[in-house]
Amino acid sequence: MREQKIALVTGANKGIGYEIAAGLAALGHRVGVGARDAARREVAVEKLRAAGLDVFGVPLDVTDDQSVSAAAELVERQAGRLDALVNNAGVSGETGPGWVQDPTALDLGVVRAVVETNVIGVIRVTNAMLPLLRRSAAPRIVNVSSSVASLTRQADPEQEIGPVMAAYAPTKTFLNAVTIQYARQLAGTNILINASCPGLVATDFTGFQGPRTPEQGAAVAIRLATLPDGGPTGSFFEDAGVIPW
Repeated sequence: MREQKIALVTGANKGIGYEIAAGLAALGHRVGVGARDAARREVAVEKLRAAGLDVFGVPLDVTDDQSVSAAAELVERQAGRLDALVNNAGVSGETGPGWVQDPTALDLGVVRAVVETNVIGVIRVTNAMLPLLRRSAAPRIVNVSSSVASLTRQADPEQEIGPVMAAYAPTKTFLNAVTIQYARQLAGTNILINASCPGLVATDFTGFQGPRTPEQGAAVAIRLATLPDGGPTGSFFEDAGVIPW
């Protein structure tokens, strides 16, 4: 009998993160539902369990060292290792009308807060979970990015890339760059790390605007979290394939 795989999804109490957790659990993984809000986390866990899925709650604030360390200890107690880490937790930061973050009038506090969650938080969680991932026969890391991270698309006037988001979009570009550095450092190991783009998904993150469902947005992250040995690493994917940097 094949050993059950263990996954952790951050920001998993709602939206895309919830559907990533649900999708991995439906494939047979035991999934840690990472979320900082206790009430929302418990509701998500209860809902997933009611659907017959094997999940457990993980209190997790990606901006807090102590919270992340405690989460790693909890996963170790619950499972002893980690096969898949999906860094989904993210924030957009305060925006003006039409989601615009005007670079010429940007509050630096907003920039710092978005970087702290979207980039530093991912590094913090990944490094805390690496000892557990190294115990897996086929560890996978997925960093949930966005098409707005693509400098190629952002710089192309023919591309419809959405509003100017001078805090949020660069943090996803930063996240992609960090993903590459991890892939370089982990080259030659069995750890595969990639960035995923869910597309424009209708969740509370987007004010429920967007043509894609959370289930559709979760699909590429689920695929990358379950890549076979020899799969790609250090790449950036959407449903249609590789996204240009």
